Amino acid sequence: MRTPASLLTLIEEGVIDEVLRPLKSGKEAAVYVVRSGDEVRCAKVYKDMAQRSFQKRVQYQEGRKSRGSREARAVASGSRYGRRQQEEEWKNTEVDALYQLRAAGVRVPEPHGFFHGVLVMELVTGPDGFSAPRLGEVELSAEQAREFHRVLVRDVVRMLCCGLIHGDLSAYNVLVGPDGPVIIDFPQVVNAAGNNAARTMLLRDVNNLTAALGRWAPELLDTWYGEEMWALFEAGRLQPDTPLTGKYTFDEREVDLDSVREAINDAREVALIRQQGREARDEDEY
Repeated sequence: MRTPASLLTLIEEGVIDEVLRPLKSGKEAAVYVVRSGDEVRCAKVYKDMAQRSFQKRVQYQEGRKSRGSREARAVASGSRYGRRQQEEEWKNTEVDALYQLRAAGVRVPEPHGFFHGVLVMELVTGPDGFSAPRLGEVELSAEQAREFHRVLVRDVVRMLCCGLIHGDLSAYNVLVGPDGPVIIDFPQVVNAAGNNAARTMLLRDVNNLTAALGRWAPELLDTWYGEEMWALFEAGRLQPDTPLTGKYTFDEREVDLDSVREAINDAREVALIRQQGREARDEDEY
């Protein structure tokens, strides 16, 4: 295993003691299992802008606040300094979100600090002590699916009450730990009040979860939690503990219900295709 230079720096500075193994590599970052004293954690090494394949960053960044007026002007100008500032803000976004969401009671990994572009955080494990599986990789009973859906919808509400939307939530950004689901991967987190696509992204997040868990509990497919919580949020009446029913009355003059249902079914099919692709990739690796 080739250890990234940034992790070697963390070892030299005593932040971590050892890199144990790679955990996963994605479009935004590579994650490694590391040892820090007696604790096993994970370290997320963000890829540089030139290495990343993630598209539509501008859409996600709309509405985010820069740390200062000079930085904001530089980002707007598109200068080299502005691009560096934009890159730093992109990397800091997940760190800031994790601290904020942990404080709000959302089930996310506990952050342990951000050093030289590396996020050190809790390693979420399964009942066997190994890295926890993703929600899209486990089989559930109908009862478990309903309970996981209840927990995740409540966490989405807590996020929205913090003014945040995950923006890329699916069964593959949720780990299944001993105490239930844990949401991960926040570099693309969306400003709910300042982003014109916020509602669309929220509905997509909730529909992705509903489609995935509806595979085990089909009655979930007849719920409309995303629409309900967004209506309450827009009206200024959404609180972290606001009771939700999953029911929503659409204005049928403006909404094509068949298209909405088709979008949920499409999300389910995409989730299954992603799972099959990952399984095929894992077979090739071994």
